[in-house]
Amino acid sequence: MRFIKFHGYGNDYLVFEAGELAPVGLTGGFERHAEGGPFLDFVRRVCDRHFGAGSDGIAVVERLAAEDGSGGNDFRESGADFRLRIFNPDGGEAAMSGNGSRCAAAYLHQRGLWNEDEFSFLTRAGVKRYTLRERLGGGAFRFEAEIGRPLFGSASIPMLTLEALDEVRSYPLALAEGETVSVTALQMCNPNCCVFVDDFERADWRRVGRTLESHAAFPERTNVEFVRVRDRAHIEARVWERGAGETLSSGTGACAAAVASIVNGLADRRVRVEMPGGLLEVFWRKDGEVLLTGVAELIYHGEWPEEKR
Repeated sequence: MRFIKFHGYGNDYLVFEAGELAPVGLTGGFERHAEGGPFLDFVRRVCDRHFGAGSDGIAVVERLAAEDGSGGNDFRESGADFRLRIFNPDGGEAAMSGNGSRCAAAYLHQRGLWNEDEFSFLTRAGVKRYTLRERLGGGAFRFEAEIGRPLFGSASIPMLTLEALDEVRSYPLALAEGETVSVTALQMCNPNCCVFVDDFERADWRRVGRTLESHAAFPERTNVEFVRVRDRAHIEARVWERGAGETLSSGTGACAAAVASIVNGLADRRVRVEMPGGLLEVFWRKDGEVLLTGVAELIYHGEWPEEKR
C-alpha cells in the first residue's frame, strides 16, 4: 500500500489514494467505519510513531472527476475534483484539516494526478477550493485554500452551554477543583476552543488542552488553541488537537485562532499565525470565507506491507 509522507509546518500526514486502502477495509464515500474494524486498526498502527510510519494523521484522496470531464453522483452534485478524507491517529475522522488537505494537494501535483493550478476537494465539511501559488522545488508547494466560513452559535460548534448562545466569546468554562478558563469557541470545519494567554508555559497549556479536548461541554470533543497576540497582524498559537494531542502546527487551528482574535477585537482580518512548526497566513474575507496560505513539503515515499494490515 503506497503512500507519500508530507508535512505542513511539522504537522505530518501520510497521503494514500483510496484504491490502495481497499485491503484494509476503507469504506466508500463518507461512510463511517465500525469501531474494532480493520480500517481503524490500520490507521492507529500506521500512525504510531514507534511501531508504524508515524504521523499526525492520514489523508485519503479519491478522484471524482474523470479526465473527459464526466464523473459519478458525487462529482455531479458537488463539482469537486477529488474526495478527501482525514483520519486522526486515534482512528477518528475529522471533517477537515488545513495542513492535511494541503499535504493531499501537494500529493496530487507530486504524483502528476492533477496539473492545473486550481482544483477542489469534497470533504465532510463541504467543497474546499485550492490554488497552487508556487512550486518551491524539492517536493514543496505553496497553496492558498478556501477553508470555509466560521460558525459561532453554541449549537453549531457544538458546545453545551447554560443557554443557547449566538456566539461563545469570553465564556467561563469550569475545569476541575474550582479552576475556570475563559474560552472563545467556534466551528471552523471542526469544533475549536481558543484560550488567550500572556505566557504559554505559565498557562500550563498542555494540561489544560488535554482537559478541554474531552470536556463535557464539547459532545464531539474539540481542538484547542492557546493564543498570544503580538500585534494586530501577528499572533502566536499552540495547538492541542482532537485525537492527536500536541502538534507543531494546525491549519484549521490557525484559522480558528485568527478568527477568535478578530472577533475579540485583538487583530485585523489579515493575520500571520506563528506556531512552533512555522508561520501560516490567514485572511478572513468580508464575505465570511477564511483563506489559508501555507506550504506542504515532501518527506519521503513509502509502502506499507500488506502482511502488516
